[in-house]
Amino acid sequence: MNFEAFNFHSLVAAGIAAAGYENPTPIQARVIPHIVNGCDVMGLAQTGTGKTAAFVLPILHRLVEGKQGATRALIIAPTRELAEQIHQTIEILGRRTRVRSAAIYGGVGIQPQIHRLKRADIVVACPGRLLDHIRRRSIDLSQLETLVLDEADHMLDMGFIPDIRQILKYVPVKRQTLVFSATMPPEIRRLTGSILIDPAIVQVGVTAPADTVRHAFYPVAQHLKTALLLTLLENTDTKSVLVFTRTKYRAKSLGKKLSTAGYESASLQGNLSQSRRQASLDGFRDGKFKILVATDIAARGIDVTRISHVINYDIPSTPDAYIHRIGRTGRATRSGEAFTFVTDEDRKMVHAINRVMGSKIEQRTPPGNFCQVNKTYGYHIKNKHR
Repeated sequence: MNFEAFNFHSLVAAGIAAAGYENPTPIQARVIPHIVNGCDVMGLAQTGTGKTAAFVLPILHRLVEGKQGATRALIIAPTRELAEQIHQTIEILGRRTRVRSAAIYGGVGIQPQIHRLKRADIVVACPGRLLDHIRRRSIDLSQLETLVLDEADHMLDMGFIPDIRQILKYVPVKRQTLVFSATMPPEIRRLTGSILIDPAIVQVGVTAPADTVRHAFYPVAQHLKTALLLTLLENTDTKSVLVFTRTKYRAKSLGKKLSTAGYESASLQGNLSQSRRQASLDGFRDGKFKILVATDIAARGIDVTRISHVINYDIPSTPDAYIHRIGRTGRATRSGEAFTFVTDEDRKMVHAINRVMGSKIEQRTPPGNFCQVNKTYGYHIKNKHR
């Protein structure tokens, strides 16, 4: 099957060809026909499966003809990086059309956004800034035809569901609604039950990370994590490494330590200005930075197919978050590795992740000469002074 099977408008098809897309991914093959037919959709798919194009292409097909200059499609995303990524995908795939897109999010000036909104056919927005524009009456949603909620479970994690419910009061009742999520926690199930009408439910590969990823747990004491990370980087053939931390402070601090140690690295966390966040992300995507240290929230907009390793400096807070993180490597049929540092306090989460994975993840003895007894994992880690 190729994209010709969808019979997209010729200008949209030209954008697909120019972008180098050949065959649709499973989520695209299954979701696009429902969207083109005007159905509401509940799409369950991990990041990296091609879901952005799965909703962008039908929206472009719908908007390429007819009235332009009015907001006819609204895509809501949880983070600035993801909103910008979706906006860029629209511009790439819609380059041959006259459909205009605008990305609106906090951390940047609002006046340029107000100007862009006057001409935008598609708006990609983060909830907080979108509500700001609604209250200012700088966005008109009265002619909206399609509403997309992307990464709904992550919006739940970030506390945006009340904002989403508030936004829903300002969009037409008669519309097409598309919801995409990697998981289906109870509150998301309740939300979708109230806003989707007889939806097509499409689920693609959401139960576990791709089988192109090799996993390993590294037991280590909390105060030896940085030493272990440096040792692994020295002894592992890495190309591009994404390191996850639990807090913004730790992401910033660890990024500085890696730079001091001679690594081309950057951090991505919420306290950075939008321009610095974008510079870190662009530098990682372009290869200027070999290592990017990020929090879960900041990392949602990262769409880089060549990440060779994901390292969980801090174990994620849920098994679903583990799947999200690990999904950053082993993409587009490439192989990848995922290392997770685990302490005595992480034992419950280790068991939970193993249950979700369906088998016990390999436990590796850390390399080097670390000096610490790990009670949970039952062997001595000898201290390596650096």
